[in-house]
Amino acid sequence: MLKTLTVWNFALLEHVQVEFGPGLNILTGETGAGKSILIDSLGAILGNRISSDSIRTGCEWLRVEAVFSLESEPAALHEYLASQAIDDSEGMLIITRQVTHGGRNMVLVNGCHVTLTVLKKIGSFLVDVHGQNENLALLKEESQFALLDGYDAELSAALSAYRESYDSWRSCCKQYAEKEQASREYAQRLDMLRWQDKEIEGAQLKEREDEELEAQIRKLSHAEKIAGYVEESYNLLENGSKEGSSVLASLSKIKKNLLDMSRFDESMANAQKMVEEAFISLQEAAYELRDYGEEMDFSPKKLDKLQQRMDVIYKLRKKYGTTIEEILAHQKKVQQELQDIENYDEDMQALEKQIELLKQDLTTKAERVTKLRTQAAEELGVSIGRQLTALGMPKAVFRIAVTPAGKFQSNGADAVAMYFSANPGEAEKPLQKVASGGELSRIALAIKTVAASRDAAVPSMVFDEIDTGIGGRTAQMVAERIALVARFKQVLCITHLPQIACMADVHLYISKSTAAGATITQVRQLTERERISEVARMASGVDVTAASLDNAKEMVSHAMVVKNNFS
Repeated sequence: MLKTLTVWNFALLEHVQVEFGPGLNILTGETGAGKSILIDSLGAILGNRISSDSIRTGCEWLRVEAVFSLESEPAALHEYLASQAIDDSEGMLIITRQVTHGGRNMVLVNGCHVTLTVLKKIGSFLVDVHGQNENLALLKEESQFALLDGYDAELSAALSAYRESYDSWRSCCKQYAEKEQASREYAQRLDMLRWQDKEIEGAQLKEREDEELEAQIRKLSHAEKIAGYVEESYNLLENGSKEGSSVLASLSKIKKNLLDMSRFDESMANAQKMVEEAFISLQEAAYELRDYGEEMDFSPKKLDKLQQRMDVIYKLRKKYGTTIEEILAHQKKVQQELQDIENYDEDMQALEKQIELLKQDLTTKAERVTKLRTQAAEELGVSIGRQLTALGMPKAVFRIAVTPAGKFQSNGADAVAMYFSANPGEAEKPLQKVASGGELSRIALAIKTVAASRDAAVPSMVFDEIDTGIGGRTAQMVAERIALVARFKQVLCITHLPQIACMADVHLYISKSTAAGATITQVRQLTERERISEVARMASGVDVTAASLDNAKEMVSHAMVVKNNFS
């Protein structure tokens, strides 16, 4: 529910904060006072596009902030907010939107920056705007499906079960079509796959073989250098150089000197120990160098053989993967595809059986959806017809027809159409072909009235210019329908009719004044006495007399009786 709407620098609104309440919030005021501007500012919060031309003259930016209470938050809204990482745990939603002359558009939802697309989606869960564009949306088939399918909980559950089966059936049919399409290329594909499998299999690859081969080739390719390093290192350790004795001989002499010294002074015992350990380590290193040199095989023939093997691996790596593991994985994939192709006939027969079973299940569920949808269409059509009678169209006929679509669709196997006849003797025709703008507005209001108690998806509703072109008894019936909707939802309604205004639970008066050459729009909530005066003004004009005040009091009292009867 919308709690507050605060506006800065939006057209005539310099700074306005409006507190809304539950039930019916009526907005009245003289023509041009700024009622529509207030609704436009709410539209900005719902994701409507706002031009920088809406910025108040002399200002650099406009800002709108709305606070929504989420006490009866729709589950779908909570899930969507969670998907956008927006925290709603405190039960409030604060939406701020700012537009600058430079074209910068900033949107915050509970402190998180979001795009206009996200804002529009969030707005669709919060407020339902009932205006001319929304009336036209009623003519679209998808809107008619949504209205009908949301009318009955049992129908919604049946449709959900149908859609699960429909998705499975569609997936299976798609798989069958893909296999059938692929079968035309199987002959050529089989030759290629078999050749690839044979090529990889013939190489007799072993895991990590390429790494070991590369290491051996690197070693044999530099065998001469390695032999020189080994020989020189061994000689320095064991045999010595032309310039002096070997490292081990010198170290042995140092070890003996320290040992002899220890008989007279033990302070070098630690040094003696380190020399002994070094001697042992270097002696072992000399043995390893000797053994390595003796075992080295520098056969050019062996190197050539290794390089030939590596050439085979390089060729396969270039085709099938950068490592032997990837080449072997490719081979497994090839073998699996070969198996699938060779089992094509069996797989297709299995898919055909599965598709037939799924189709039987889908047919059963589609028939149930059709049955429930037909019942709901009849009930909904009768209910809407009653509301149309109350809205001054006693001879109107309204019917929702459910007919076979001739194919399975995501929403069942039905076609839905609304038929309407305004006068006796006229044949029923599709709604979009016969309804005038005024008739369509009343039909939409009748639908909203019937659906309000069942549809908890959107907690707030705006009626914008619902009273255009009506008066008298029809105005009274429209007022009662709006008040009835307000028993189930929060309603914001702009009106020029006293019959509607007297139904208010919260009455907001919008006025404008001029100061220092600038026009400012103000919004305030009326007291009970002020409410009576405003209804009297709307009923009789500028001159409010005692008689018009008495009439206004009677209208408000009667409205209270009507609203109490709704309970």
